[in-house]
Amino acid sequence: MSDADEEPPGRAGTSSHNQLVRSLGLLDILMVGVAAMIGGSIYVLTGPAIGLAGSAVIVAFIINAIITLFTAMAYAELGSAMPEAGGGYLWVREGLPRPNAFISGWMAWLAHIIAGSLYAVSFASFLTGLLEMMYLPHDLVLLNIIPLDKFIAVISIAVFTYINIKGTSETGKTGDIVTIIQLGLIFILIAAGLWVMSGNPNWKMNFSNFAPMGIGGVVAAMGLTFIAFEGYEVIVQTGEEVKNPRRNIPRAIFISLGAVVIVYCLIAFVSIGAIFPAGIESWKFIGESGELGIMKAAELLAPYGAFIVLAGGLISTLAALNATTFSSARVAFAMGRNYNMPYQLSAIHKKNKTPYVAILISGIIMAIMAYGLPLGQIAVAAGVIFLLLFTQVNMAVITIRRIYGDKLEYGFKTPFFPVIPIIGIFLKLGLAIFLLFTQPLSWAITVVWVVIGFLVYRMYTFRKEIDHYAPIVTSEGDLERKDYRILIPYTPEDPDRLLKYAIRVAKENFGEINVLRVITVPKQTPLSAGTGYAETARKSFEPLDKIMDKENILNHYLVRISHDASEAILATVEEQKIDLLITDFETFRNSKKIQTILTCDV
Repeated sequence: MSDADEEPPGRAGTSSHNQLVRSLGLLDILMVGVAAMIGGSIYVLTGPAIGLAGSAVIVAFIINAIITLFTAMAYAELGSAMPEAGGGYLWVREGLPRPNAFISGWMAWLAHIIAGSLYAVSFASFLTGLLEMMYLPHDLVLLNIIPLDKFIAVISIAVFTYINIKGTSETGKTGDIVTIIQLGLIFILIAAGLWVMSGNPNWKMNFSNFAPMGIGGVVAAMGLTFIAFEGYEVIVQTGEEVKNPRRNIPRAIFISLGAVVIVYCLIAFVSIGAIFPAGIESWKFIGESGELGIMKAAELLAPYGAFIVLAGGLISTLAALNATTFSSARVAFAMGRNYNMPYQLSAIHKKNKTPYVAILISGIIMAIMAYGLPLGQIAVAAGVIFLLLFTQVNMAVITIRRIYGDKLEYGFKTPFFPVIPIIGIFLKLGLAIFLLFTQPLSWAITVVWVVIGFLVYRMYTFRKEIDHYAPIVTSEGDLERKDYRILIPYTPEDPDRLLKYAIRVAKENFGEINVLRVITVPKQTPLSAGTGYAETARKSFEPLDKIMDKENILNHYLVRISHDASEAILATVEEQKIDLLITDFETFRNSKKIQTILTCDV
């Protein structure tokens, strides 16, 4: 195996029926990120967060943004170097051993779907609230079966599922318009608050008791609102459909993160500083109103403040629903294309060039969740899932830089490498552990979902993936298996050199020897082209078989076809439950992938 085996990952040889079209510009993906990060959270979560931290909620927002920045840099680096649908799942697949990739994609798909369901339900709540304010019917039960709010949630999901199937450019244009309107309403609210504060010199008194609940309150507010800063995961899902991704993806990530933290801080600032409720501090008034806190503050702030919040909530949740419908489908599409899910999920609409099967399946699951499941109980798990995914991505950015080095073209490289991603790992794990104590149900749901995913992986996905990327064309040997298993890659130049060492170790550990020969074909060539060499490869084992029979060693012989010899070796290690890989130094030295993500001794 030569160093050329460690080629940058890509879609060489992928047929055109499952490739997407680059039609999104910087503004489009910037709006996708802003929409996902603001969503309905700015109205629904800010009030409870103020109740937990008081005026220090602004500090909580800033610290969350700093913590997020460590992982955002990893996303900017990998999103610019490997701009494909799948985002974090794709990079975990390249940088970490199995089954990390499947589990990360499995978790990410659920988290995006949960988020979309929540936005749909929130949209329905805002709309029924607006109907109530206008003295219109708002608590109907259609056909004596379907509550009006559930009906609205399902219809909104159906509409955006259709828009996403219709075309990426339509999705981008719709998202741009909705997000710009959303930001306009937010800035009207901020401007009104700043105008009121400018005319009342006593506004500073509202911040005199800056952190009434202490550090604990700030940390609690951070845990509650962290999910609002995860929009860069949605941005990178657009990677395969972005024009000039090496330039635009990092820019969209950093601009959206900076803009969103400013917006959150300003909303909190004016909500606390611009109102003077009778007999109670402003932060307490907002906090005691819970999810309606910002709306209650807006009622005191301006004559039509509550209407602006409801209208803003409607627009914000629609924008976020559009973004998460897009992103959830891209995770499913990427997993299908890589045989981690049924391949049908990677189907592309002939006319619209969109992954219509993945969009449709994601939309159906989203609608079922919005209608029939207690989202309030499972939504908290989305935060834990994202934290675990971000931890995996921070690990993957380190291993991918090690495996591929300068062979990847980066639009952005993380400074102070690998210190920054290591800090990101510890920060994400720290927050996840904090949620274990404050939201134990979120961890319980996450663990159950991961266990289900692992069972799906072992019973279905693992075999499908390996059969596609490194299929076995010959497998023969003794029926009996030993607990201790050794693997040696076959080298035609000196076939029995490694065997001598393997026999010695096998005798010492009462083990068996597995011999693997990999038929490598170029990435542009179908794997089926290598089947003609299978019989010749099988016959090459005959001298080794005689030696092992003489030494009374149990043996097995495998011939695989692959575009990447390292991938075939790694697949065999996992599939055959290998304990020790014995290989020549040249092979090991030239394969950074084996050095980095091998799961057995060598």
